[in-house]
Amino acid sequence: ELIADRSALWHSIGHDSEWDARIAAALNAVRAQGRAGRRAPREIHDLRAVLDGMRLIKDDGEIDTMRRAAAISAAGHARAMRHCRPGMAEYELEAELTHEFRRRGADGHAYTPIVAGGANACVLHYVENDRVLPDNALVLIDAGCELDGYAADITRTFPVNGRFSPAQRDCYEIVLAAQQAAIAAVRPGASFMAYHDAAVRTLAQGMVDLKLLTGSIDSIVESDAYKRFYMHRTGHWLGLDVHDAGEYKEDREGGEWIRLAAGMTLTVEPGLYIRPAADVPHELHGIGIRIEDDVVVTTGGCEVYTDAPKSVAEIEEVMRRD
Repeated sequence: ELIADRSALWHSIGHDSEWDARIAAALNAVRAQGRAGRRAPREIHDLRAVLDGMRLIKDDGEIDTMRRAAAISAAGHARAMRHCRPGMAEYELEAELTHEFRRRGADGHAYTPIVAGGANACVLHYVENDRVLPDNALVLIDAGCELDGYAADITRTFPVNGRFSPAQRDCYEIVLAAQQAAIAAVRPGASFMAYHDAAVRTLAQGMVDLKLLTGSIDSIVESDAYKRFYMHRTGHWLGLDVHDAGEYKEDREGGEWIRLAAGMTLTVEPGLYIRPAADVPHELHGIGIRIEDDVVVTTGGCEVYTDAPKSVAEIEEVMRRD
C-alpha cells in the first residue's frame, strides 16, 4: 500500500537482507496488480547516500553533545594516567576508564577499548587487554565514551611508570609534531587527504631522525616506505558512530577526495609503531605511540575539543607520584 503508485522508492539497499526481501516481495505484489491500474515505483534510490551526506555536517546541538562526550572521555584518560602502576593488568586500566565514563553519566564505551602495554601497542586493533603492564614501557589507550548516541574517540600514550625515557620521549615528540601539523591542515576547503599528507611528511622526517629510514622525505613518501612504521590513515568521520557515515570521495567522475566544510567532525590520529627488527635501534624496539583528538571544522579553521593531557610535561605532571 505504501509503495503503490509512487514514482520512486528510497531504500537502504543491501543493508538488511530481510528488508531487501520484503521490498522485493512488495514490488512484485504491486506489479501483479498492473491490470487493476496500480503501478510500482520505476526508480529505486539508495537512501544511505543522502542520509550519510546529511550526517557529515553536525549542527550546534550535535556538536554540544559531542563536546560533553569528549569531556567525559578526557576525564577517563586522565584517571587512567593517575592510577597506572607497573605490574597492573591492562584490564585494570580499562576498568578505571569504564568507572569514570559511567560515573559521569555516559552510556558506556563507544567502541571496544584498546589498552595496549609495551609492544602490544604495535598491534593496531589489540583488544585482549589482559597482559601485565611492564615497568619502563609505554601504554597506549584508545577509548571514548558514548553519550546520547554520540561517540568520542581519544587515544593517549604514556609511560607506565610515569616518566618517559629519552627514546620514548623522542618518538612521542615526533608523533605529537605530526598531529600538530595535521591539525593545522584541517580547514574549510582543504581536501580530506591534506591533513593525512601533512602528518605523513612529519612522521617521515622523524623516521629519518630516528635512523629507521634513509633517503629524502619525498622518496620515502612516494615509495610508501613510511608504511612499515605508520600503516593507517590519520583520521575518520566521527558522530553517531565512532567511524561515522559519510563518503570520503566526491560522488562524481574521478572520485576526488571530499573537501572539508564547517560542521564536519573528524579524528586526527597519527602514530608510530616500531616492531623489533635487526635494522631497528634496540632502544626503539616495541615502542608504539598514537595520539588522537576529535576536531570539528569551523568557518576559520578547526577546533580541537578533546583536552586529555597530551604534552610530555602535562602527562608527567598528572602521573607524579609524590
